[in-house]
Amino acid sequence: MSIEPAAPRRHRVVIVGSGFGGLTAAKHLRKADADITLIARTTHHLFQPLLYQVATGVLSEGEIAPATRLILEDQENVRVVLGEVDAVDLANRTVTSKLMNSETVYPYDSLIVAAGAQQSYFGNDHFATFAPGMKTIDDALELRGRIIGAFEAAEAIDDPAERKRRLTFVVVGAGPTGVELAGQIAELADRTLAGAFRTIDPNNARVILLDAAPAVLPPMGENLGLKAQRRLEEMGVEVQLNAMVTDVDYQGITVKEKDGTERRIECACKVWSAGVQANPLGKLIAEQSDGTTTDRAGRVIVEPDLTVKGHPYVFVIGDLMSVPEVPGMAQGAIQGAVYATKRIKESLRGEDDPANRKPFKYLNKGSMATVSRFSAVAQVGKFEFGGFIAWLAWLVLHLYYLVGQKNRLTTVMAWTLSFLGKGRGQMTITERWIYARQAMQQLESYEAAAKERFEEAETGHPNRATPTGSIVDGTSARLSAP
Repeated sequence: MSIEPAAPRRHRVVIVGSGFGGLTAAKHLRKADADITLIARTTHHLFQPLLYQVATGVLSEGEIAPATRLILEDQENVRVVLGEVDAVDLANRTVTSKLMNSETVYPYDSLIVAAGAQQSYFGNDHFATFAPGMKTIDDALELRGRIIGAFEAAEAIDDPAERKRRLTFVVVGAGPTGVELAGQIAELADRTLAGAFRTIDPNNARVILLDAAPAVLPPMGENLGLKAQRRLEEMGVEVQLNAMVTDVDYQGITVKEKDGTERRIECACKVWSAGVQANPLGKLIAEQSDGTTTDRAGRVIVEPDLTVKGHPYVFVIGDLMSVPEVPGMAQGAIQGAVYATKRIKESLRGEDDPANRKPFKYLNKGSMATVSRFSAVAQVGKFEFGGFIAWLAWLVLHLYYLVGQKNRLTTVMAWTLSFLGKGRGQMTITERWIYARQAMQQLESYEAAAKERFEEAETGHPNRATPTGSIVDGTSARLSAP
């Protein structure tokens, strides 16, 4: 009796993350003789640079977050899996993903980690309760509820001091996200909501942009930073620099000046865009390698070929990698993914020699930031320019990188409505968007308490650890809304 030889197993590639890096990597392996598993904590690919437009009612979440599974549905060598990767075993070449109470282990031959970054509060994570960040769809929808809800609350309040507090908006962080969001809040108040209320004038809203740094848009240089600052100030935005936020609570924020003095800003709606922290997965991977370390933000200090020491087919890309002169932007993630997948495809052909790889080389294609409709700043190589031409360039570039023709079309229509007219098509808000963060915190508190009771029943010894995630100071979720 003859036995047919078993078919050779195909090379297994696991990709962690569905952002620019992860999605690009999957697409570039379309024709590779490999089985690809893409694991992500969300079901969508998020076009993060446009989150602020979701938060201010210009775009819907669907236009910037198409389903990853549908994007890759025609790529037969890719399997898309929903789950949170909480363990990577470099020695045994496995990745463990968790979804609800179920864990799945995925073996790999090549691994691309593009898990991204999250908002950093510089050790003050409790600030998030009152000052959401701008990293996820949940963040954007919560902020939309808080921003529009602040105007609604001001309309229903008679007390002048409380009305003033409700109409004060503070954006912490004068990078691209902060600049863009502050400009859009000002335009929302001045144009879209003009005449929509009876007891308040939205034009009286106070928009403040804060940063501990001495300049706006520091990475783009003094010239463009000043252009953006002047345009914001023309729109009525108060730009306050050398101002460090030391506390955030329901009523407002506390700011420390350069000379050490502190002051209060009473405000209902606070937005945090001041820093990022790498996904904890980076540290976990670095600790298992042969000497790889992480930087202060938790990013992996990778080798010149974007791998970790001792593991030539474990690539770390995007916001999770630390490479000199490579900013945490979409272009860095995309170029890193292209580089990593080229090395994998070469290895499948027997052409890759990890010891003699050409190092990753980043091509800086420039950076841009919008300030208002018809106004942006841009830096392309040695050229710096601002105004209407920069704004048009920004529109074209962002349309190009949006995924899907339908999304591009609907985005153009939404921009036409918002920028040529005064309307915005996504002004719907709900209480659940605003209160969801507090509800999740309370749920985590209940789960922690239940776990302690279970462990006490199992061991017979009380667990005296205090449950985490409870509502701040015991106040109800509703009191945390703007």
